[in-house]
Amino acid sequence: MDQNPNRYTITAALPYTNGPVHIGHLAGVYVPADIYARFQRLQNKDVAFICGSDEHGVPITIKAKKEGITPQQVVDKYHTIIKKSFADFGISFDNYSRTSAEIHHKTASEFFKKLYEEDKFIEEVTEQLYDEEANQFLADRFVVGTCPKCGFEESYGDQCENCGTSHNATDLINPKSAISGNKPILKETKHWFLPLNEYEDFLKQWILVDHKKDWKTNVYGQCKSWIDDGLRPRAVTRDLDWGIPVPVKGANGKVLYVWFDAPIGYISSTKEWAEREGKNWEDYWKDENTKLLHFIGKDNIVFHCIIFPAMLKAEGSYILPENVPANEFLNLEGNKISTSKNWAVWLHEYLEDFPNQQDVLRYTLTANAPETKDNDFTWADFQARNNNELVAIFGNFINRVMVLTDKYYDGIVPQPATFSEIDEQTLSELKAYPAVIASSLERYRFREAQGELMNVARLGNKYLADEEPWKTIKTDEERTKTVMYVALQIASALAVLSEPFLPFTSEKLKKMLNVRSSAVETSLKWNDVSSKSELLKSGHKVNKAELLFSKVEDEQIEEQLEKLQKTKMENTENKENSEETASAVAPQKETIQYDDFAKLDIRVGTIIEAEKMPKADKLLVLKIDTGIDVRTIVSGIAQSFEPEEIVGKKVTVLVNLAPRALRGVESQGMILMTENAEGKLVFVNPGEEGVENGATIN
Repeated sequence: MDQNPNRYTITAALPYTNGPVHIGHLAGVYVPADIYARFQRLQNKDVAFICGSDEHGVPITIKAKKEGITPQQVVDKYHTIIKKSFADFGISFDNYSRTSAEIHHKTASEFFKKLYEEDKFIEEVTEQLYDEEANQFLADRFVVGTCPKCGFEESYGDQCENCGTSHNATDLINPKSAISGNKPILKETKHWFLPLNEYEDFLKQWILVDHKKDWKTNVYGQCKSWIDDGLRPRAVTRDLDWGIPVPVKGANGKVLYVWFDAPIGYISSTKEWAEREGKNWEDYWKDENTKLLHFIGKDNIVFHCIIFPAMLKAEGSYILPENVPANEFLNLEGNKISTSKNWAVWLHEYLEDFPNQQDVLRYTLTANAPETKDNDFTWADFQARNNNELVAIFGNFINRVMVLTDKYYDGIVPQPATFSEIDEQTLSELKAYPAVIASSLERYRFREAQGELMNVARLGNKYLADEEPWKTIKTDEERTKTVMYVALQIASALAVLSEPFLPFTSEKLKKMLNVRSSAVETSLKWNDVSSKSELLKSGHKVNKAELLFSKVEDEQIEEQLEKLQKTKMENTENKENSEETASAVAPQKETIQYDDFAKLDIRVGTIIEAEKMPKADKLLVLKIDTGIDVRTIVSGIAQSFEPEEIVGKKVTVLVNLAPRALRGVESQGMILMTENAEGKLVFVNPGEEGVENGATIN
């Protein structure tokens, strides 16, 4: 394929509409994809940046059951939240669709029917896991169990979140239903399978040979592991009542597997966009001169590099992805981001808490992008990136240039005099940056590319600091004009080069430079920074200075940390409650015979003395009237009761327990205790008041 294509189809993983978007999604997929799409547009490329909501699959139905609403209500709710969040955050999709749309149902059904009619599927009756109580088959996330690959005990039926391995539900060890908690049975059902094994040679050549050098090592490595393990037929249908009905006879109650249906969503979303814009969608999916790229997270590698390409190959008329630049995972404050535990920074909440500061989050997520390994987002780093880099470097340079231009020349770009060696060197260095940044972007090194962007701002700061126009204005006005002219060229370059990374900042800077509505703006593109002799002409009037960035205060960070701390405490309480519930319904112990129970001599007694055991925080030494004698019993209840509060208390005592020495005191029995719902120790009630000491409990 052409190494310098003019047409790009760029897809970003379809987010599941079972919850909002969080910073892990942004860092892994949407920010790098948006940077790349904006960069290509700045080079006058024909770009289709495509996404949409993934609205089918088991997680949606689980969410619906949990919230007591229908699956359609779930997807409508979260599709609206997600779409608005992306738009407000500046993710520049050309089209954001949804897989519940009619055009998608039609596209996915036609794709399946074509493969079905050409005998590309295997039709098999197999045994699948079935929940007898729930009266349904357990597809994908309706079943959990031990991962056969890594031993993780909470793996889903379709994929292990711990090791990323994709598998079938029947592969799980000790599976149990996520609906009822019961152990499922195996029951026969008919499904259609894509025989991945028939595409093994094709995938070996395409991935392991053709893309060995240009795909990221994490993507290549995961694909190689899958292929080396041997590919097996993969079911493309499911027994569910939510999804796209399988469009063939004899498939009642079956829908397309979400990982067959979802990637086709890229195609249907492109169709929707092309129809609206008067374009031909096939140019973006079937023309060999189009470069197709999938931006995804590492948990989606197998589906985009093995299953979807096999589907496209089976269909026969589609191009294959040129690259699949998958990122690793982003953690939050040292812990794995978890939707179920609410351990996340949700995009829609961030936009409320930090209005007009979209670029600060974009910048931080890119600066700390998990490109080659899992990385950690911290609020302290967020604050430092903003205050020490965006404000102190980028913002500081622009503010000085704009303020001085207004002060010295009433906002008019001055006519430069003769350029000195340092001027020539600075302008030459500036012209090199577009190629340097582009090189990093084309290799999907977004963190590196953004670092080079900041070096442009550093170049400007150093130039101003070295040339000191605030001093030369008093001694050499011509020199000052030249210095300010060069500084304004650097500012203009930043307005262009920052656009993929910091779109809101770029727009604000263009407004300040007064190039948004003029002919200059329409002609300023990426390569102009290196090829044009000047970006801002002498005599052009710029607008007043505005602060590009504002400091993030300690109070704002404290508020976010307190929010996370509250979440952590709630999770701890929930865990404790769940453990209490579990303990309340602890499994029955081993069965004993009546004769075993008859050996126990349990009687009513009264505590007549109580004192703390010296040098022991947990023990009380009790004197108890058992009706047959007064005996000493050592009990580990000192942290729950004060000695004086239990004197006179009637208790239940096991009196024929063999004596045992505790810290030199012989304990001659045991008091029976339990825990209440709050986890506090309580005495087992010995019965009605008036029951005499020594009365036996039978």
